[in-house]
Parts: sequence; C-alpha cells; structure tokens
Amino acid sequence: MTHVTAARAGRGRRAPARPGTLRALAGMAYAAPTAVIVLTLFLAPLVLVVVMSLHRWPLLGAPTFNAPANYAKIADDPLFPDAVVFTLKYTAIITVLLSALALGLALLVQERRPGVGFFRTAFFLPGAVGFAAAALLFYGMLNNDVGPFGFLGVKWTGTPNMALTSTIMLVLWRFAGFNMLILLTGLQSIPVEVYEAARSDGASRWQVFTKITLPLLRPTLALMLILSVTGSLLAFDQFFIFTNGGPDNSTVSMVMVIYRNAFFKFDLGGAAAISVVVLAVLVALNTLQLKVLR
Repeated sequence: MTHVTAARAGRGRRAPARPGTLRALAGMAYAAPTAVIVLTLFLAPLVLVVVMSLHRWPLLGAPTFNAPANYAKIADDPLFPDAVVFTLKYTAIITVLLSALALGLALLVQERRPGVGFFRTAFFLPGAVGFAAAALLFYGMLNNDVGPFGFLGVKWTGTPNMALTSTIMLVLWRFAGFNMLILLTGLQSIPVEVYEAARSDGASRWQVFTKITLPLLRPTLALMLILSVTGSLLAFDQFFIFTNGGPDNSTVSMVMVIYRNAFFKFDLGGAAAISVVVLAVLVALNTLQLKVLR
C-alpha cells in the first residue's frame, strides 16, 4: 500500500521545469516589450498602409475599395516623375560625398594622439543637433536678409542648383560626424597585428589602405551605405524646412509628394500607394547593396 500511495503521489506532482525551458521563457519575457513595440509601431502601420493603398481613402469619410486605381494613377502625378529623378540624383551625390568625407574623418582621428579626442568630439557634435533644428539653423545662416552669410550676395536657395548645393552642405555638416563614428568603430576593430605584418613586408600606405583597411571595413561600409541610401531616399525634413520644395518644385522629394497627396489633396489612398512603391524600391536597393558588398 505504501508503494502504491507513493506512486500515485508522484504522478500527481508536476516535474520541475528544465533549465532550458526556464531560459527560453526568460528570453521570451525579455523580447516581449520589443516585439510589442515592433508590432504596434511597424507591422500594424505597414499593414494599414497596404490596405489604404487598395482603397479610395479620403481624409474624412468612409473608404471604398478601388484597387488597383491608386497604383495606376501614380505615373499621372505631375510631381512624381520629377521627384523620382531628383531623389535619385540627390541620393547618388550624398552617398558618394558623405561616404568619402566620413571615411576621411575616420582615418584622420583613427590613431590615438594628443588632441584627437577633441577633434572626434568636434566632428561628431553636429550629429547631436536635431535634423529639423539643423535645417532651421542653416535657413537662418544662409538667409540673405538677416543671415551672417547674406552679405555674400549669394542666393543660396534662389536657383535649383544652389538650393540642392545648400541642402547637400546641410546634410554633410549634420551626418558626417555620425558616419565617421560608425566607420571609426569598424577601423578600431581591425587587429593592429595585421597592419604591423603589412608594414614589415614593406607595404606602402596605399597598399595597406586598399588591401587591408577597405576589405576588412566592408561590413561597416555596408551598414553606413544602407543608412545613407535609405535616409536619402526618404529625405523630407531638409527639403520641407530648408527649401520647401522650391524654387519651382525643383527640390521636391518622393516623400514630399506623399505628404502633399495626403495633406494637401487629402488623398490618403494615393499617398499610401506611393509609400508602398517607395518601400519596395528600398527593400530591393538594400538587398542589392548587401549582395554587392558581401
């Protein structure tokens, strides 16, 4: 009887949880807040945008299904073709100039020497300024009436070329230090022994840079290029605040077209369709960049 009672009692008790199960549950608990944020702020709005792109969705009123009319009329938008060309042009220029400037600054402050900490901080400091605040700062500085550079008599935003040039100056000032910090992290992860071995073999500075630094820096360069291309294709603040799309709509970006369709024409469905197209282009470009730089 004692053995039977003990066996029944053993079957009634739960087996203790395994350590692996506890670790899995703890990991899920740690990841749950991030998963909720991603679901709420990314996946849910993404699904909503796709649904909106398939409907005639006025700012006020009930939506009606009209697929694929919103996608078909994208090419008929008078601003969209020029906005695509301008955004691609701006992206190409910014990516090349910003990458070259950031890499030059990173190489300049790579080695530890007296005063290098000051220059690292000085180069990165503009990155701490909000982008909207930076655009307003440049707008005031380059204003021909009250700006400190107004006495030069240059119409900084008066012509399409000058408006683009001024915006590029703003973006380089704002993001060069941030990209420098990314590249500096990659440079400092390269083992010093590799450089010492190359120098002992008689390699020149250019050979060390092209045969060691650039190949080992490729993952970091890939991250920086993805951030630069994505940010340039989604450019909005600098053109909305600094140039307001002018002069003569010459600096209207794709995101500004989305904004104008949504809040000037009150066509949320059309704006959502353009957003889906831009997202698809971004995914394709980022995938291509990763394959090329792999």
